[in-house]
This record gives sequence, structure tokens and C-alpha cells, in this order.
Amino acid sequence: MSPSLEIAVRVAGAAVVFSGMALWEWLAPRRALAVGRAPRWPGNLGILALDILAVRLLVPTTAVGVALIAADKNWGLFTLAGLPLWAAIVLGVIALDLVIYTQHVVFHHVPVLWRLHRMHHADLDIDVTTGLRFHPLEILLSLAIKMAAIVALGVPAPAVLIFEVLLNATSMFNHSNVALPPRLEPIVRWIVVTPQMHQVHHSIAREETDSNFGFNLPWWDRLFGTYRANPAAGEQVMTIGLPVFREAAESRIVRLLTQPFRDAS
Repeated sequence: MSPSLEIAVRVAGAAVVFSGMALWEWLAPRRALAVGRAPRWPGNLGILALDILAVRLLVPTTAVGVALIAADKNWGLFTLAGLPLWAAIVLGVIALDLVIYTQHVVFHHVPVLWRLHRMHHADLDIDVTTGLRFHPLEILLSLAIKMAAIVALGVPAPAVLIFEVLLNATSMFNHSNVALPPRLEPIVRWIVVTPQMHQVHHSIAREETDSNFGFNLPWWDRLFGTYRANPAAGEQVMTIGLPVFREAAESRIVRLLTQPFRDAS
């Protein structure tokens, strides 16, 4: 698999999902935005651009590239177990999702890691761009964790590409300001994390912030007891964000970049 093909697939998939979710939000928003797009989108999308630049400049290969190296060297648990390719792909996607869930929980409970991750939670609204708003240092650390898991497990390159596309797509989907039909929502959230399920995770109430950690699969939250069905205040009136960093100026890109190094006040 060539790097150019991988990049083309990921960029095309992300562009289609972003456009679709942004249009859906515009046509049928789930709730009124407290701050709106204009003060937030330049910073959120600017952070995305810096994330892409940081990865391109500082990481010599992609996650798919690491999977190809591991396969060439016969590294990883799946390889040692002699799993057929189809089984390694299915288990690889599921295992990587569990890794990301676990990482997410850890980033909430280790203070120095929470300083990096809280920039994502400090967004005063939640929409499709919130799913792209992660500090560059968090992105680089997350990529290192993901690469280590790929090598340890021997996740095949097709599974890594599938997972990367799914992770980007579901992050934009479940952060979007949209709602599924009421009869469909309870069913879909058994299969994938929905926007209404993930919205709870962006509540200002810390006990709700520390719930619903999943991005792709909703099973881990139910299995490990971190699932919360609804926010206590109700989804239409709940407050999004953190008790701190609530000034409008915090949406500017320089403030977003420096936020982990500033005390909450």
C-alpha cells in the first residue's frame, strides 16, 4: 500500500464526512449554539492544520507504514498466533478501538495528560469541528501509543487504514450538532457512538465528563461501567465545556496552543 494511496483515502473520507455533517448541522441542528461558529471555527480548524503539519514534519512514517514494517519483520501477537488475514483485520480494528478508549480514560485521570486533553473539552459548543480539535502534543502522543499497539499486536495494514478512516469519521459524526430520529437513536447507540451519547461527555459536570469515552464502538463504556445514557440537566439545556477557560478569547489559536501550560482560572 503506497503512502499516496493511504493519504488519498483518508483525506477523501474525512472531506466527505466533514462536508456531510456540516451540512446536516446547518439544515437541522440539534440544539442552538451558545457561542456560534464564527468565534470558534478559525481556531478549531487552525489547530487541525497544525496537527497535520506536526505529524508530517515530526513523524517519519504513518500508522499504516508501521503496520507494513511490523508485517515485514513478522512482529506482533496476531502474526505469532498465525491468524488468517480476515481475522487479524477484524480483531485489529476492535483492539485498536479498545486502545483508544483506554487511552482516553487515562488522559482524563492523569493530571499532566488531562492538561493536554482538556483543550478539546474547553470548546464552549460541540459541533463537527470539536471532533478535530486536539492539541498537537496530544495528537503526537496518541499516534505513538497507536503505533506501539500496532507493533505489539501485529495489526495488518488494511485494518489500520480501516480504523484510521473510521476514527476520523466517527469523531466528526459523534461530535456533530445533529440528532438521529428518536426511535432510531437507542438502537444505533448499541452499534456506534452517537452524537447524543457523546454529548454527555462534553458536559460541564465532571462526573458526566468522565463518562462515555468511546469514539467508534459504544461497547467499552457499557462493559467497563463508564456509560451514562443522558445528561442530568437534559440535552437541550446542558452546559457544554469546562468550568474554566470560558472567555471568548480562549477560542483563539494561540490561546488553544498555550492552554495546557496555563493554570485554570
